[in-house]
Amino acid sequence: MLRALLFILPLALMIYAFIDCLNTPEDEVKHLPKVVWVIVVLLFWVVGAVGWLAAGKQRRGTARGGRWVAPDDNPEFLRSLDERERRDRGRDEDGEKS
Repeated sequence: MLRALLFILPLALMIYAFIDCLNTPEDEVKHLPKVVWVIVVLLFWVVGAVGWLAAGKQRRGTARGGRWVAPDDNPEFLRSLDERERRDRGRDEDGEKS
């Protein structure tokens, strides 16, 4: 069983990296052309897959330098809530109902 696992895990990693590489848009690929990355992932199983996952594509960053931020900590989200509340208060004062 352990011998099968030593074959299946690297194979699964290579398949995941291969599919991820194929589905990544060309403008998000870093360091090498996309076709070269596909060949590297297919020829060099583990090393190619790890290389692709570590350095092959741009990772999408969110607010605060690439870290995920909860909505209640995101200043842009909180600002939009304040603006919406002010707008709604303005309607209520004018006699309009939402």
